[in-house]
Amino acid sequence: QVQLKESGGGLVQAGGSLRLSCAASGTIFSINAMSWYRHRPGKQRERVATISSGGNIDYADFVKGRFTISMDNARGSVFLQMNSLTPEDLGVYYCHAEGEEGGSTFRSWGLGTAVTVSS
Repeated sequence: QVQLKESGGGLVQAGGSLRLSCAASGTIFSINAMSWYRHRPGKQRERVATISSGGNIDYADFVKGRFTISMDNARGSVFLQMNSLTPEDLGVYYCHAEGEEGGSTFRSWGLGTAVTVSS
């Protein structure tokens, strides 16, 4: 079992930056990839970025070079550096982990951290 806890959300002015953190606990050795998703008001949840335990990274098109995902494998932590934030980035950001344990795949979600961007 893997548990996830996000932190780092808050209020920032447009053009500002935030760094989100996600700490994993439990069987972190079983994690294959970690991602950030977001849920904006009135929109469906969407994937922001993914990083694998091997270091492969994939970003959603809307990131456009503004966000950077990174991982500390040893500590089971993942980070999202967000720069040049706009009001369109407002929402709740969730940490997600997927992996294999005991011959079965799993997906875990954190409870989310809220990001508010004022214009």
